Amino acid sequence: MRSHSSIIIILAGILSLACCLFPLPALAAVSIQLSNISYTNCPAEYAEGNVGSGSNMAATCYLVQGKAKNPSGKTVYDADVFGRIYDANNNTVMPNRTRVGTIAEVPPGVSDFEIRISVPANQPTPLQLKQFKASGFSSKVRPYYYQDEDDFANFNHD
Repeated sequence: MRSHSSIIIILAGILSLACCLFPLPALAAVSIQLSNISYTNCPAEYAEGNVGSGSNMAATCYLVQGKAKNPSGKTVYDADVFGRIYDANNNTVMPNRTRVGTIAEVPPGVSDFEIRISVPANQPTPLQLKQFKASGFSSKVRPYYYQDEDDFANFNHD
């Protein structure tokens, strides 16, 4: 029994030493302030053949737009955008879901953003956009989100 305990202690020591010598990059979450939130209908090329998630029910395409303020002084990546969207009758248009999309990059300062959403076509407008906020990371965490293959090939945690 003593040999098993000794082996576990030695392995724990090696693991601790490895973590100190080869630290993983810090991926701190950075809060992004969102303002001037509005929406418009998608251009025709975005909306063609649009259906609701998990069904073949018709959906309407909208672009949620606004300003994103990044106070960190560094580019923030993969910022998840959360918010509540209601129809004209105060019914939620995305039941059980508050994450509405992702902003791939948010440079320092104030910048524009745009997220495409699909809303069941039978929900009356105007839409009400409430409690929008975002949070991202100091380096890329979702390489598959980047359209340019060079971005994927050069994926790293600087």
